[in-house]
Amino acid sequence: MNKRVEQVLNDQIKKEASSSQFYLAMASWAENNGMNGTAKFMYSHSDEERFHMLKLVKFVNERGGKAEIPFIEQPPKEFRDLENVFELLLEHEIAVTQSINDLVDICLQEKDYTTHNFVQWYVSEQLEEEALARTVLDKLKLIGGDKGGMYMFDRDLENSTITVAAPN
Repeated sequence: MNKRVEQVLNDQIKKEASSSQFYLAMASWAENNGMNGTAKFMYSHSDEERFHMLKLVKFVNERGGKAEIPFIEQPPKEFRDLENVFELLLEHEIAVTQSINDLVDICLQEKDYTTHNFVQWYVSEQLEEEALARTVLDKLKLIGGDKGGMYMFDRDLENSTITVAAPN
């Protein structure tokens, strides 16, 4: 495996692991604040990010590289409010998208078309991730500070009317 590509894949493994922990922290915060639907959504999202990490680990190892299992920093413990949670989620997904785009660029520079083909799944996944985050955030902005609306929003998440895409 090309060493430069291997390094950026290992960097992406760390980002996906960090994402999983970030969403897990959001799930715990939501659960501790009586938002079980949001917690369910975030737990599911955390699992999905871990799946993304594992998919990268297996790919690197199968291609003859060495996947590095990263040390990750502790995510935040507290969030201002639910809108803040989803604003941070969107910002995070935008950063992950940029990271995936950088990975694609390096694959093309190094003429590693096998890895380029593999990461196209992540390119598509990020389109969905960002769209989902924007949709949820738009709904929260519509609700504003209405407690009844927030209750219904959380209940909708709990009843899976807004869901995280299942890993392929």
